[in-house]
Amino acid sequence: MGFSMEPYGIQSMLKEGHKHISGLDEAVLKNIDACKQLSTITRTSLGPEGMNKMVINHLDKLFVTNDAATIVNELEVQHPAAKILVLAGKTQQEEIGDGANLTVSFSGELLQNAEELIRTGLHPSEIISGYTKASTKALEVLEELVEKGSENMDVRDKEQVVTRMKAAVASKQHGQEDILSSLIADACIQVCPKNPANFDVDNVRVAKLAGGGLHNCTVVRGMVLKGDAVGSIKHMEKAKVAVFASGVDTSATETKGTVLIHSAEQLENYAKTEEAKVEELIKAVADSGAKVIVSGGAVGEMALHFCERYQLMVLKISSKFELRRFCRTTGTAALLKLSQPKPDDLGFIDSVSVEEIGGFRVTIVRSEEGGNRVATVVLRGSTDSILEDLERAVDDGVNTYKAMCRDSRMVPGAAATEIELARILKEFSYKETGLDQYAIAKFAESFEMVPRTLAENAGLNPMDIISKLYEKHASGNTKVGIDLRGDDSEDGVCEDGVCKDVSTMNIWDLYVTKFSALKYAADAACTVLRVDQIIMSKPAGGPARRDQPAGMDED
Repeated sequence: MGFSMEPYGIQSMLKEGHKHISGLDEAVLKNIDACKQLSTITRTSLGPEGMNKMVINHLDKLFVTNDAATIVNELEVQHPAAKILVLAGKTQQEEIGDGANLTVSFSGELLQNAEELIRTGLHPSEIISGYTKASTKALEVLEELVEKGSENMDVRDKEQVVTRMKAAVASKQHGQEDILSSLIADACIQVCPKNPANFDVDNVRVAKLAGGGLHNCTVVRGMVLKGDAVGSIKHMEKAKVAVFASGVDTSATETKGTVLIHSAEQLENYAKTEEAKVEELIKAVADSGAKVIVSGGAVGEMALHFCERYQLMVLKISSKFELRRFCRTTGTAALLKLSQPKPDDLGFIDSVSVEEIGGFRVTIVRSEEGGNRVATVVLRGSTDSILEDLERAVDDGVNTYKAMCRDSRMVPGAAATEIELARILKEFSYKETGLDQYAIAKFAESFEMVPRTLAENAGLNPMDIISKLYEKHASGNTKVGIDLRGDDSEDGVCEDGVCKDVSTMNIWDLYVTKFSALKYAADAACTVLRVDQIIMSKPAGGPARRDQPAGMDED
């Protein structure tokens, strides 16, 4: 006879097969450990000298990048606590477009320091209270560190734009930030609307063409479409455009019909009427004044023949998103079926021509005025992964431009801001009474992660640099940061070669990027610390998921 024990406690309440973890050691410290592992991955990619990660996702797609947002997106993090950090990083990327790495790494550092405090006997709620006070104080101090006069900015002045954008681009493409920032700034200024707050990131497009190098990159005012024109006409200037979303071809009837033909003469007439009908439609388009036809679907042989006869240029854009962008660029209304367009439906382009760039035939549509302006950055590089990384750098640059259109204030970069925050928060912690002061001191210490990581990634001595930075900041020079390119002096590692005033190096970060990164990181850390129990239900039934062949999606 088998002896079975009745479940008791929480087991008796929940369904069989659930998991329940509680207590400091089991829940809190395990959560902190998972978050630390995630931040360890992203931390080595922080800063201009950050290392690249090679990530292969579930579709066997290879990513070689140091962009933290891409890394955490493709990792498919399973741990619920680490997911909170991933969400904080994603929010930062969507809101500002830069600083996702700082958010995840700083959050991990805060949790690592919280673990030390828990092990010394502090309760998580006391740590949360200290961290909340510290983050409020840090955001107040951050506002005081804003460079005077940076709030007044002309977003169409290239030099001012490049100054603010350079740090964001350098963190992705170190050594090439001057070329890239100049290209991105040109593209953004070209498409900037009268009210800069309405700047749309989607108006700066990227066309990646393998071959060549970074010095071959250009900015095209208009759109670059991969692929050739359909007919023999390859160039057109100052032309009206008609867009047909469903294709340029004879349309079949919606109902099935049977045609009874008695003689060869009738058969011949039947074919001729079809031909005449297509000619009539194409002639109607030509009579409306349109010189360029853009098709969203297939272009029929017969229709193409008549387009050639009436000297119409035919382009085919199969992506509906690209077609929408084309309509926006040229100010055209897309028509559903082939018919005579009204004058209001036609758009206008300055020139459209098929050109060859590095062995690829591309169609360049230039539209200087009319419609919503679009600029395209044409990127050249030796491999696809390099091109994708360049595209991510361009995306960061464009997002930074959008952020500076809303708030152009800037703070010293190169870890100068972090060291100053750490110094002031340490002094603030001495004035606090109660157990909060330990948490505030640890929050201040967490800021040292930035200069330490920047130095480690560049192969410098972090302890030397941090102590030197503290010394310079204590003597009142709050703009001293790390110069990663500096040459080491003979008598000391960190004389002038590595610690320099950021205003001479021209390294500035946007205030809004730092502000939201610190805010999201502190919020994420406090959220993880507040958890004291994890209760997981039994996974839903059904057959186990088989390993899918490469290239298959989860659905």
